[in-house]
Amino acid sequence: MSSFGRAAGLLRAGARVLRRGPQKTISRKAGGGPHIEPQYRQYPQLTKNQIYQSEILSGAMWFWILWHCWHDYDAVLGHFAWPDASAWTDEELGIPPDDEE
Repeated sequence: MSSFGRAAGLLRAGARVLRRGPQKTISRKAGGGPHIEPQYRQYPQLTKNQIYQSEILSGAMWFWILWHCWHDYDAVLGHFAWPDASAWTDEELGIPPDDEE
């Protein structure tokens, strides 16, 4: 095909695009489930299923946290014995002696 033939083909394709005019934009909703349109400065509208799922998820989270605080308290408080603060000397605590002025 000559360069004239290629140029003519491109012009025909361009003319077809211009003849069609503005195309309608199709808006598709993903997932096929209920779609809630966003609303400006308003609380979101939740479905009963979303509320049910959030209650189950938050209940499972708090169960996990409280279960591990009760049964694995070393993870919260630490793995080592607490030192006896009454056995520390004034020097270890950085307190100067009473007779020093």
